[in-house]
Amino acid sequence: MRRIGFMALAVGLFLPVLASAPAHAQATRTWVSGVGDDVNPCSRTAPCKTFAGAISKTAASGEINCLDSAGFGAVTITKSISIICEGVIGGILSAGTNGVIINALATDEIVLKGLDINGVNTGLNGIRVLSAGAVTVQDCIIQNTSQFGIQINNGAASTIMISRVTVTNNALGGVQLRPSAASALLTGLLENLVAYKNGAGIVIDGNGGSSVNATIRNSNFGNNTGAGVSLATGGAALVAMISKSAIVGNGTGISAGANTFARIGQTEINANSVGISGTVSSFGTNQILGNGSGEAVTLLSPALK
Repeated sequence: MRRIGFMALAVGLFLPVLASAPAHAQATRTWVSGVGDDVNPCSRTAPCKTFAGAISKTAASGEINCLDSAGFGAVTITKSISIICEGVIGGILSAGTNGVIINALATDEIVLKGLDINGVNTGLNGIRVLSAGAVTVQDCIIQNTSQFGIQINNGAASTIMISRVTVTNNALGGVQLRPSAASALLTGLLENLVAYKNGAGIVIDGNGGSSVNATIRNSNFGNNTGAGVSLATGGAALVAMISKSAIVGNGTGISAGANTFARIGQTEINANSVGISGTVSSFGTNQILGNGSGEAVTLLSPALK
């Protein structure tokens, strides 16, 4: 009886200690490796194997880094986070699914850098954004999807920055900017983008109900089946400022629908089946030649030059 009483007392003293023990804290920086394991804490010396395994152990506004080049699997992002694979390849094979889905808060900020996303011709979108305050995509290649390389369908006001990215062999298009709600103004800065051999190079689409304001610089849209740059709207105003870029060998160079404002400067539009469709305003510093048809532009007034 004394022994039982002592054991009960010991257990009673021990249980409060267990109850008060803190949960394992998430790290602000985690690591993945091709030889890692998702049961690990994702530290540098004990890395995880997948982005999905690491993201659950990474604190909001934290960062996932790649230790080596490997395939790290598709991932869904629901908080502010950076995935940085600098100097190595962060591979994602996304057959039959999206490579990266971003469905975070309207105030969250996400950075993706150094990813190689391959849909193997059956994947949906390479990167799909449903909700986020700001998304940055840098130094990535996205290819072989059945829809878009990068698809932005934000439901609230958002910004997107795409830099040094190649999108190729994506069936519907390299990039789509299409807010999904009337109040979801999308502001995009795209520079050093290469959109090559897609259904379209970039599709700026206001049919979701909201305006888009896109600035495109130092970019190349080549050999896309449809338009290199397409602006289409069901009513929302779309603005695209295109400078120091090349739009070459597409079905249509620039397709500008009603209520869209495409403005070009220091840009080459060459060897497209149709150079320009719709109304495109020019700063008078472009090279538009060698297209099958459609080379007329509207010169901007001196006050706008």
